[in-house]
Formats: sequence, structure tokens, C-alpha cells
Amino acid sequence: MTEVYNVQEVERKWQRIWEESGIYQVDEDDTRPRSYVLCMYPYPSGAAHQGHVKNYTFGDLNVRFRTMKGEAVLSPFGFDSFGLPAENAAIRTKIHPREYTDARIDELRSSVKRLGAVFDWRRESKSHDPSMIKWSQIIFARLYEAGLAYKAEAPVNWCPGCQTVLANEQVNSDGTCDRSGDIVERKNLSQWFFRITSYADDLLEGLDSLDWPERVKTMQRNWIGRSVGAKMKLKVAGLSDYSIEVYTTRPDTSFGMTYAVIAPEHPFVELITSSKIQDEKWKIDNVVSPEFSVSEQNSREIQDFVQSVKNLSDVDRVTTTSERPKRGIFTRCSVMNPFTGKLVPLYIADYVLMTYGTGAIMAVPGEDQRDYDFAKVFDLPIIRTVAPPEGFEGDAYTGSGEKINSEFLNGLSIEEAKSKAISWLQERDLGVASTQYRLRDWLISRQRYWGCPIPIVYCDKCGTSTVPVDDLPVLAPDDVEFLPTGESPLARHAIFSKAVCPKCGGPATRETDTMDTFVDSSWYFLRFCDSFNSKEPFSLTALEEWMPVDQYIGGIEHAILHLMYARFFTRALSDLSLVPKSLKEPFARLFTQGMIRMDGSKMSKSKGNLISPEQYFDGVGADALRLFHLFIGPPGDDFDWTGQADEMIEGCSRFLKRVYRVAVNEYVPTKVQDSESKLLREFTHRIIEKATIDYERWSYNTVVSGAMSLCNQIYKGISNGADSSSVDEAIDILIKLLAPMTPHICAELWSIRHDGEIVHLQKWPTPDQALLSSVKETLVVQVAGKVREKFEVDGSITEQEALALSMGSQKVLSFLANGSASRVVYRLPKLINLIP
Repeated sequence: MTEVYNVQEVERKWQRIWEESGIYQVDEDDTRPRSYVLCMYPYPSGAAHQGHVKNYTFGDLNVRFRTMKGEAVLSPFGFDSFGLPAENAAIRTKIHPREYTDARIDELRSSVKRLGAVFDWRRESKSHDPSMIKWSQIIFARLYEAGLAYKAEAPVNWCPGCQTVLANEQVNSDGTCDRSGDIVERKNLSQWFFRITSYADDLLEGLDSLDWPERVKTMQRNWIGRSVGAKMKLKVAGLSDYSIEVYTTRPDTSFGMTYAVIAPEHPFVELITSSKIQDEKWKIDNVVSPEFSVSEQNSREIQDFVQSVKNLSDVDRVTTTSERPKRGIFTRCSVMNPFTGKLVPLYIADYVLMTYGTGAIMAVPGEDQRDYDFAKVFDLPIIRTVAPPEGFEGDAYTGSGEKINSEFLNGLSIEEAKSKAISWLQERDLGVASTQYRLRDWLISRQRYWGCPIPIVYCDKCGTSTVPVDDLPVLAPDDVEFLPTGESPLARHAIFSKAVCPKCGGPATRETDTMDTFVDSSWYFLRFCDSFNSKEPFSLTALEEWMPVDQYIGGIEHAILHLMYARFFTRALSDLSLVPKSLKEPFARLFTQGMIRMDGSKMSKSKGNLISPEQYFDGVGADALRLFHLFIGPPGDDFDWTGQADEMIEGCSRFLKRVYRVAVNEYVPTKVQDSESKLLREFTHRIIEKATIDYERWSYNTVVSGAMSLCNQIYKGISNGADSSSVDEAIDILIKLLAPMTPHICAELWSIRHDGEIVHLQKWPTPDQALLSSVKETLVVQVAGKVREKFEVDGSITEQEALALSMGSQKVLSFLANGSASRVVYRLPKLINLIP
């Protein structure tokens, strides 16, 4: 009796066969229905860790499952190979970023292949490949020509440790860099931007049609942050012609404005801290009353406050959970409330940002908690304009209610009052209705070497020009010096910055900033559709064949930036006719897998808490490790890696050995029991139906449970005298059901049992409906998760039949208000849950 098999030998054998046979390579002339499965573009930091294993197991499983369902699946792989870590490594080790990155790519590719993942490696892409650089630069040029790329002065987050610009999301709540831990500073630099705000409404509305996790869509909606309100001007008391414009989503609360606040970066701050306000001629021309009186001492105090705010991150400034008291300073100026005609004091505060709205707010402490906290610190009046519930003892009241203390708005609801307040402002030319967004244009400039150079030259005579297509790609020179100065090595290079103006032929200066690495990951999925095209980044024909991506797989950490930028790029390129006009969304369906954590933190190389898969590849094998990741729980849940993980992986290995033994050893029953044969066949076909449904809905842990149950039932059938044909059928079904999950052992077993055939080229099994209908099940009926009724039903019961049966029970109806359910959850044939 065969007991064991050589795991590493079997896995190496089938990895070689899959690669040499090209069974997972698809071409344009493939006649099967097409689908596109893609794992997010990985940064090559080195060999894979368990997070990679989980992600690529899901991707590979989808490819194999869809292939067995008869689809031609595009499954490419590439490397998001630009990035700061390689440049920092060059500073530390003196190894060139290209050499360092290529070595890391080799390590990650090797790990992925050892996992048994069957990507089409012919289509492999790397962001630092000259051809990819060329296509990125051509796309930049087209965006620039269309007015979607521009340069402007802007405040940025600067990490002195990493010596580079950081996105807001890379700044921790305590104002430190999420990679180096250094305190992040604020600097003004001339930067390149993409005009993503032009697509704010389109990006927001497009979310409704996407088959994405709701929490991801909510995160994107919040990041876009569309709000409808009003802009109005608050006249500065004592100045002849100066008003501060504020934006508010709640103009109905204006009667409760007891002070106003401007951001430290607001232009009015620059005015009142400048020396000219002390000039007598300026005072004569601009000051109309003593209500405006800012002394030199006041100016110095304000300057000191502004300086103290400079190094705070935006996140830290606006957080409502910080224990740090609200920081602000009185300007010694007042502004007029247009609704009451009364003056209110004007403050500068750190919780108001120049990058949102107008950089100024009307403060209503009765209805806003941050305003309330600030008012308490500075002993400012608090007026409620919405009646709170009786007995309310909180601070600011942010709920619904009737308007109070609001003159002509009293008695109205909030929505009615908002509309009437906006009309009142517009009729008197005091303000206008306005829609604002939290979304800001995408800052793409990076003062780095290891990135895609921005294809721009500057000529004193002709101005700014894109580099001609015939001169692309612009490649960074190799002979640069890496120093921790914060200045790009390209800016110090004697030759790189020197260029020729494409318009006049005179001397020009080349742009030395490189692009944010998110640029490469915003369009790479388009290139995969046409990887062998040397004339253009992609053709319309290829994109029409493959796009959008049918299934995109990656981490929740990319829910905002990467996905938002990819959606923007697709829309912008569609408008420029570079992609089909009908293509607006790049990813039709998205799955975000749970994180693998260790000691409370996500596994990552930067945190030094990695568990390498190599030790498992060399021990129990890739199949056992894959099965573990699929079995530990729903794939969207996080998992804490503890000492028990090894025990669970070993358990998965024992299960696979059990499958191997039953599959390779010939079974000859001594006495056939027809009842056992029938029981095994019914059980097998019930498992087919459930497993297929569970595959489709990403319930892989229950597929594994079903496979384990089927394996147990096979052994039971053998013991109890099931006939050999029923046992053989059940074993073949078990192998097919496990084939996408544990591909090596299943390929080996199928080849042994079926004269060298390849299991992954077999059709996916379908259940025999006649066998299903003969199976009786107990259907549990729940109302709001509590068991209220049970029925004996056919195993093939449909959703409509189950709902009708449940709603026909008076016992069930007694627990449903109005005799109906707002939502129904089906887990047939075992369970139906009615949500009132």
C-alpha cells in the first residue's frame, strides 16, 4: 500500500510541466470565453512572505478554477519596481538601485513560482524596464498636452530621514513618517500635479456600479469628500475693502457663528504679519476705523504661532481624538456675520487647513465639536441653532431637530433651513451655493533618482516643452552619486540636466524630478493586455478584448490611492481616445484579502516580522501551505500568525497525504452494499454543488471543509462496501475540487489515475440533479439570526421555494413586523435567515 509521496519532487515536476506546456498562456486567437484575473502589482522587496502567499494563492486559484470552467484566462505578472527603498539601499550599500531591484525581483519571482502560481510569465513587466519607462512618459506627455498635468508651487510633507516628499497617507497621526519614524516637516516646492479633481464627480458616481466591497467604496467616497453648501464673505472690520471668504456645509447654523477661524497659511495671515500694515501711508489708504488694529507685538506672536504649526501633519492638525489642546491665536481682528450684522472675533487655528474649502471657516460651537472644544479653551460664546432632544447634556449637538435662535429660520428642519439660508445669501449678493471636495490634485513629483523621469525640458526662450516621442525614453544615467542630502542625484549630474529645446534647438534644462510610483501602477494592467506590442503601450483592439479586469485581488491598504488613481487614469485615457470610449472603470470586481499579522502588526520587511514560505516549501510543500491559507477562515478576514500556525499547516499536510493514499491505492470491495454506493454518490454530488457555489462567492474555507468531509465519506464508503465505480467517481471529484487549491498533488494523482492526463485541463464537475433531488435536508429558518422554524426539504430546493416555505409559516411571520423581510440571507439547503 502506497503511503507517502516525495512532495518536493512532485511540486518541481509539475511546475516545470506547467511552464513548458504553456497551458495557462493565452493569445489573441484563443476562441474560449475570455476573462482577466489580476493580482495587484507587487513591490519587489525580496523573497515572498506569508502575505504574498495568501494573495497569490487566491489569484492562482481563480485562474485555475476559471480555466476548468472553460475560460481563456489572462493571468500576467509584473513588478512595481521603482521606489524609495532601492535608493535608500544604494546610499547604505553602494549597490546601484537597478542591480538591487533586479536581485529582489529574482527572489520574489522564485518564491511565486515555488508556490505553484501559474502566471503567464511571457507578459512579465517591470516599471524600470526602458520600454515601460517610454510608455509612461508618452502617457504623461498626452496628459500634459490635454491640460491634465501641470506644475505649481505647493506645500508638501518632507521626511528628513527618507529625504523625499510624502503623501498625506504616509504621515502617521503623530506627525512621523510611516517608514523612517522621523518627524515630518512642511516645505514649499515647485511640484508636478495630475488634475484628478476634474474627475471628482465622475469618480464618485462611478462607484455605484462597481462590484467592490462596500467598505472600499465608502473609503473612496469619503476621500473624494463631496459636500454641498455655500460660500459667503465675512467683511474684516476696519479695513476698507477686505473680506474673508468661508465655505460651510451648514449655512443654516450661521446665527450660531460666534467667531471665525482661518488657517495659518491663509493670505490674510501674511498681510497682518507683514511690515506694511505698520506703514502710515498703507493705514491711510486701507484702514477706515480703529477696529483694525494689529500691533507689531501682535504680528510677532502670530508669526511664532504659525511657525509652531508648520511641522505638524494635516492628519494631526484635524484629528478629533488627539489629547493635545486646540491651538490657536486671536488676530486682534473681527469679521461681520452677514446674517446678524454683528462682529465676531477672528482667530487662527491649526485645525483649519488651507487645502480644504477656502482655508477659513465660520465657527459654530453649538453644532460642531471641534469648534466647541476651541470655544471652551478661549472662553468664546456658544449658541445652539438646533434644538437638541429633551435632557441632552452633551457638548456640541450634531443631530437633527428644529431650528432655534435663528430668526427667519426658526421652526424649520435642517434641510429646509439650509435651502432657505442659501437663497437668502444669494438674493442679497452675500454668498452663493457651492459644492466642495476633499479630493486634491495628485502630486506626482518626487525628488528621487529611482523613478520614471518626467519628460519635460525648460527653455528660457520657448518655455516648457515635452520631450519629443522620438527621443523617448528619457533614462536616468547610471553614473550618479547617492547622498543623503534630499536633492535628487539627477539634479547634481553634470550631463543629465542639460538638454536641447525641441522648439528652437537652443540650450534647455531637463526636469530632474521623477514620477510618483503610483503612476506606473495606474496603467500597468492596460499594458498586460498587449504585452508584445512594440509600437504603442496598448492597442484599442486588445483593450476591447480583455478590459476591464474581471477579478482584481489585493490588500485593503490600497483602497484609496492606487485604486483611485487607476480609475482616474482609465477615465482620462478614455477621454483622450487612448483606451476605448466605453472603458471607464478598470476593475469590474475587486477582492481585498485579509492581512497576515504578527505581534499585532502587518507582516512586512520594513517591520522585520516576516515568516518566509521557503521553509514550508522545503518541508511540507507549497500545497499544504496554500491549503492552510485557504482553510484558516474567510479570505477577507485578518489572521494573527502564532505558534499554532505550524500545527495547522502540519494538519493540512496530513490531510493531503490521506487524499494521496485513497487515490493511488486500488480498491476492490469484498461485498458491495448498494445503499452505501447510493449514499456516497448523493454525498459527492451535493459537495459538487456546494463547492461550486462557494468557489464563486470566495468561501474557500468552506470548500476545504467540504473536501475534507468528502474524503471522510470516501473512506467510510470503502469500509462499508460502496461499489468501486462510486468510490472512483468520488475520488476523481475530490481531486477536481481540490485542483485549483492544491494543484501539484492533484495534478500528480490525476496523471497516475488517468494515464498522464492533466487535471487542470478537465472540465469542472457538475452535479447530477436527479441525485440532488433525492437528498433530504433539514432547512433551518432564522429571523434576525434566531432559529424560529425547521423544515425537511429536498437538497435541490431553490431560493424562491425556500422563501415561500418560510413565509408560509405563521410561526415565522409572528416574528416579522408587517409580515415581510427587508433582506434574506440564503445558505441552502441548510439555512435561510430573514432580516426584519
